[in-house]
Amino acid sequence: VVGCRAIMESPITGKAGLTRLLAVFSETFGLGRAAAISAILLVGSGTIFAVFWFFHSAPPHTITITSGPEGSAFQRSAEKYSKILARSGVKLKVLPSAGSLENLQRLGDPAFRVDIGFVQGGVTNGVTTDQLVSLGSVAYEPLLVFYRSATPAELLSELNGKRLAIGPVGSGTRALASALLQANGIETGGPTVLLDLDAEAATKALLTGTVDAVFLMGDSASTENMRQLLRTPDIQLFDFTQADGYARRIHYLNKLQLPRGVVDFGKNIPPHDVSLVAPTVELVARAKLHPALVDLLLEATREVHGGAALFQRRGEFPAPLEIDIRLSDEARRYYGSGKSFLYRSLPFWLASRLNRILVAFVPMLFVLIPGLRLIPTVYQWQIRLRIYRSYRALLSVERG
Repeated sequence: VVGCRAIMESPITGKAGLTRLLAVFSETFGLGRAAAISAILLVGSGTIFAVFWFFHSAPPHTITITSGPEGSAFQRSAEKYSKILARSGVKLKVLPSAGSLENLQRLGDPAFRVDIGFVQGGVTNGVTTDQLVSLGSVAYEPLLVFYRSATPAELLSELNGKRLAIGPVGSGTRALASALLQANGIETGGPTVLLDLDAEAATKALLTGTVDAVFLMGDSASTENMRQLLRTPDIQLFDFTQADGYARRIHYLNKLQLPRGVVDFGKNIPPHDVSLVAPTVELVARAKLHPALVDLLLEATREVHGGAALFQRRGEFPAPLEIDIRLSDEARRYYGSGKSFLYRSLPFWLASRLNRILVAFVPMLFVLIPGLRLIPTVYQWQIRLRIYRSYRALLSVERG
């Protein structure tokens, strides 16, 4: 009975409430009935839009990163990011891949569900990057070329005609190795055998003698494989004596130095300074990535990559370097001035909510209040137009 009575009385209550609301608008803004109804519709539509935008613009709780093979430097960095983002309530799903080229292809494919990924400089040829942005470079990625020989090799062209493991299809290792070999006149289809072995298989093949040289990088090789080869007496690390020239000719390469004895001081590994070439690794995102997450990700990269390491100085990374993909506006702002005040002073989700309240509701007040004041003027203008039209008709009759 109570429920039926409430249903029967609800239209009357609604009508009474609307009447009171009309009275409030009429008395507060000096509006007539039609103007008050228009004001209510304006306020209601503005509030609905602001509430919709507030919830629709919330940053996602889960994002996906395409990293690299198991045990690679890319994979380890992604796992560290995941732990850091979890402190702010954001879950980072780590999706293994073959390396940089596959990461870039995944990011460029709208049908593939991924948000960010590691991309080595120099692998963007033939891949559409219009909808991608860079969050900056996060590390150097040196290329290590190991070969079996009694005498040191001075030029890459000396590997012509040998069996070379240049990395699996989809890896940045293969892309860079192919570019360097072509620069030395070693082409696919010639006497040189180019094998697409992964890092684990390539390491075993070099140790057993079934290949003559292997190309390894952090996007597809584990640190353990590289250390194992560095400690093997019969295997040498290629010294890029022409590293300066490669860095001049290939814009995304840098010259690095592996100091003598840095791997093992007691055994003096390596026995002399070794010059290496290295592209930088960019953290690439889709252009629609939520701006609040850009700050969060760059804070994670600063924590993971900001310290001193074998090939970098403290604070050198992350860096706003544009190699092949344009730097995002949010990242440019972060490198220029750091995090905004709210995100610097409050926990991530609280700062996100306050920021959305400021963006959604405060501007609404500056729009609605002048709009409400404008409504009476518009109605007066319409009424005057009607009077003027009638007055012209009366003047015509009077003249007649």
